[in-house]
Amino acid sequence: MITLMMEFGSETILMVISGNNIRFSNTTFGAIGCSIDGLQLNKSGAIKEFPDLELREDWRCESIKRFKERVNQMRTEEDVCDYLIEDLSKFGYVLKFKQKKGHRMEKLK
Repeated sequence: MITLMMEFGSETILMVISGNNIRFSNTTFGAIGCSIDGLQLNKSGAIKEFPDLELREDWRCESIKRFKERVNQMRTEEDVCDYLIEDLSKFGYVLKFKQKKGHRMEKLK
């Protein structure tokens, strides 16, 4: 299990990666996370990642489906972690903390 904390403006996002399962939360302690299905997606961000969805009515469902397929193809939690960091950094998210299960939290600059 790997936990990431990222900031986007004044918002703090907590992500818990367990195998190929990812839970997202917008608070850090005692929060109940949701899967990608429960997140509000930005259409312009989804189109930036998948340009062919621009004219489709089902852009949200298709972008979630493609995200899940990509994550399921990854072999390790570390691969999923690296993908999330790289992908969200493109949209302005800044990684603040990373913690692997059984290890101390790493504060990142």
